[in-house]
Amino acid sequence: MSTLEFNTQLFSISQKLNAFAYNLTKSSEDALDLYQETAFRALTNREKFRTGTNFKAWVFTIMKNIFINQYRKKQKANTVIDKTENLFYINSGSIKIKNEADSNISLDELNGMLDSLEDGLRIPFNMHFEGYKYQEISDEMQLPLGTIKSRIFFARKALKKQILAKYGEYDTIRTSISD
Repeated sequence: MSTLEFNTQLFSISQKLNAFAYNLTKSSEDALDLYQETAFRALTNREKFRTGTNFKAWVFTIMKNIFINQYRKKQKANTVIDKTENLFYINSGSIKIKNEADSNISLDELNGMLDSLEDGLRIPFNMHFEGYKYQEISDEMQLPLGTIKSRIFFARKALKKQILAKYGEYDTIRTSISD
């Protein structure tokens, strides 16, 4: 395909490309940037287009891939990685939430509830609580990974049920404490 034919085809689908770019970005400025980047990459990679294949699909795929890459880059830029030993930066946010669990339920009561669970649920739950990964628990107990995950889930569910039976709904607990 000659350069003139390539440019003509690219120009003929420019309105559809702009509409697709706007549909992806929901911003006219970002859509224009995405269109320009797509046109630039299509023109610079013209030799990679195979004659006889769908030109429109090829260009739309370029646009979609550029959008996905930019989206991933933005998501990664918004991720905070705290490499301090005690996670100081993560824990030093401007918004602090007070954990009032100690005033709602005592640790002894919680341990009693935990001890009332059958060993098949209590042991994997305790190991997970202590920081073991699912696979490590599975290897240690010589049980399938799915079994370990479901036992931990059912242990949580049983503990929640016991806590609700003893203390009622969370909102009820909060209002009784603050009164």
